[in-house]
Amino acid sequence: MLNSMFMVPTIAVSLLLADAPEFEAFRQQQNVEEPGRFTFVRIEYDSVGGYGEAFYNFEGRFWHRWETDYPEAERNLLYRIEELSTIKVNPQPVHLRLTDEALTKYPFVYMCDVGWQYLSNDEVAALRTYLDRGGFLWADDFWGDGEWENFAQQMARAYPKLKWENIPAGHAILKMVFPLETCPQVPAKVFWDTYRTSYDSPFRDGGHRLPTGGIKGVDHVKFQGLFDTDRRLLAVATHNSDIGDGWEREGEDVEFFEKFSTQSYAISLNIIVYALTH
Repeated sequence: MLNSMFMVPTIAVSLLLADAPEFEAFRQQQNVEEPGRFTFVRIEYDSVGGYGEAFYNFEGRFWHRWETDYPEAERNLLYRIEELSTIKVNPQPVHLRLTDEALTKYPFVYMCDVGWQYLSNDEVAALRTYLDRGGFLWADDFWGDGEWENFAQQMARAYPKLKWENIPAGHAILKMVFPLETCPQVPAKVFWDTYRTSYDSPFRDGGHRLPTGGIKGVDHVKFQGLFDTDRRLLAVATHNSDIGDGWEREGEDVEFFEKFSTQSYAISLNIIVYALTH
């Protein structure tokens, strides 16, 4: 079992500097397709709406919702996985559509910023096939009532009889590598810098789908699981948390790193190891 390889009781890592020689060497490596090497796969999808909905402008460029934080977030995470565990990783993340035949090679996929997501009928069918065959999905970085309802509706098209459930404190996914009581709440760093809150702004400047439910709609994490009829965990959702920004922004600020990035890596390793061993 992969989890037996972990001997790290706490996150004892230093701030990752983008120009550190070892990190730069890691970033320059190419992927190697071989058994036992973990590849991080992000799902590329379509979103409804126009500017500020299906796409947005940030840091001098336009972003589709599916690519929020990509690929720098994953590159940092993959470096940390190798640093904190004995898992061998491919240093370059991959992005695929759900209908891509290559998806069957990978046991784990990640979706980000799914508040305006819309899946085609073919994608819904492909998602169900992938999960039914043993794949695992993690959805992250979506906030408030409107974004949860949208994501839940898309998933219900694949699994109309299954319901999302709270993942309890004692569940194995929270104990795989690092003992956690629950999923941490991580804000986008831009909101931490502006408001000093652990949640994204629920107001107009937050860029999230309405209705958010106001502060009460975003100030608590919903760590949810989708279980099949045999109680196998098919998917997890880290709603009202931006775990990916904890990876991407760790080198920008010591306080953010210590308060949020370390916890982002803890929950991420737990989720990924669980996905690879169950």
